[in-house]
Amino acid sequence: MWRSEIETFNYKLNMYIDSWMGPRDERVQGWLLLDNYPPTFALTVMYLLIVCMGPKYMRHRHPVSCRGLLLVYNLGLTILPYMFYEMVSAVWHGDFNLFCQDTHSAGETDTKIINFMDTFFYILRKNNHQITFLHIYHHASMLNIWWFVMNWVPCGHSYFGASLNSFIHVLMYSYYGLSAVPALRPYLWWKKYITQVQLIQFFLTMSQTICAVIWPCDFPRGWLYFQIFYVVTLIALFSNFYIQTYKKHLVHNQSDTGFGFNKRMKSLPCLIK
Repeated sequence: MWRSEIETFNYKLNMYIDSWMGPRDERVQGWLLLDNYPPTFALTVMYLLIVCMGPKYMRHRHPVSCRGLLLVYNLGLTILPYMFYEMVSAVWHGDFNLFCQDTHSAGETDTKIINFMDTFFYILRKNNHQITFLHIYHHASMLNIWWFVMNWVPCGHSYFGASLNSFIHVLMYSYYGLSAVPALRPYLWWKKYITQVQLIQFFLTMSQTICAVIWPCDFPRGWLYFQIFYVVTLIALFSNFYIQTYKKHLVHNQSDTGFGFNKRMKSLPCLIK
């Protein structure tokens, strides 16, 4: 009984979404989690509930190290170079147009749900300061966006941002994997440059999307406008993160070496005693 009601609900919801979005790409029919939207929505709700309740659950508990698991998880995600290679190969051999590419090309791959583990590790290790609005917004929204992307535009002009993103994630998860080894942390000097490269990625993706608006092809224009809007939100949030994390820290350090010098000198005798 419940199964038939769920199937009826999924059918009606799919009919409504399809009437709004148009026909889906038949090449991804039957792929995991793509036929019906409710599982993706339910996973997002569960993710947000864990984000809300997880820190409260861990409040009076000891943090979990997860060091070995983190190393395996982060270095395991460096499989993304293979995805990056596959995307670039498809572009190279598929005669893609950099300025605008229609949807009659090879499909992409979605790994967004795996990235939820980032947040769960933060919660278990009680690194709640890393669970920022940017972090939650990016992870929760991308899973839902990619459900629509994979169903309606899993190829074509979407390839550029996805290819860049795969390359950036190789750098990012390589850093996270190596930082799980305490002995290597003093040698990992390039954390802030990852954010810089991410911002460059967003600007390149937005520029390439604007090209498709100026020189259009058989790629849905509405998707282009949405991508520009979403990338602008990421630029704003990542820029704010960069300024708050690195620029203000730099100003603080400079004040310590300047106006903060006398303050440190006053406390020095106490240290000597």
